Amino acid sequence: MPMATSPSDPQSVIGLDQRLALKSAATRLARDFEGTFGAETIERFLNSSYDQFADRATTVNFLPLLAERFARQRLQALAKVEGRSSDGRPVVLFLCTHNAGRSQMALGFFDRYAGDAAIGWSGGSEPGPEINDAAVAAMAERGIDISTEYPKPWTDEVVRAADVVITMGCGDACPIFPGKRYEEWTLEDPAGLELSAVRPVRDEIERRVLALLDELQVRHA
Repeated sequence: MPMATSPSDPQSVIGLDQRLALKSAATRLARDFEGTFGAETIERFLNSSYDQFADRATTVNFLPLLAERFARQRLQALAKVEGRSSDGRPVVLFLCTHNAGRSQMALGFFDRYAGDAAIGWSGGSEPGPEINDAAVAAMAERGIDISTEYPKPWTDEVVRAADVVITMGCGDACPIFPGKRYEEWTLEDPAGLELSAVRPVRDEIERRVLALLDELQVRHA
């Protein structure tokens, strides 16, 4: 599947390895969404997902993988929004400013406790370059690995597909769509904090995630 580029397009300067990786990603996505989306839609989402990370990436080696993961999430969201696919599981979106600490810890706990009974996503209004090290360490103490996660933006289809949107300090930058359940969690930003100061934030997030699952009538794994 060809990847359209232009002189100002971040994809126009990537190497052959990245192009081949993107082609393989497009093939996998086309197989997984066969009968739901056509090749043109998949290519458009993959290209735009790649561009979301290209300008702020510290290394290009993992960009095709990040683009594929993000495109997959966005396509799943679009399928739900358009009524092409829905399994009835509640979808919760955790949003903060940089998607590097609070929202990532919340998603980590949500995935741990919800298991396959619910779907969790996260995003940021101004995604940072990497996950907060202290947040990674704090979650590792609880046996949850968020080191392979990555800061990413929110997109319209992801927000529209969510049943519940949890915001954490992104203020007016957080997207508002009518008919959605919104809840603001007031939590200290872990950015710049030592591990000892992040632990109380982590524990409060865990408490709130468990309470949210109870409200959604999702049994804890």
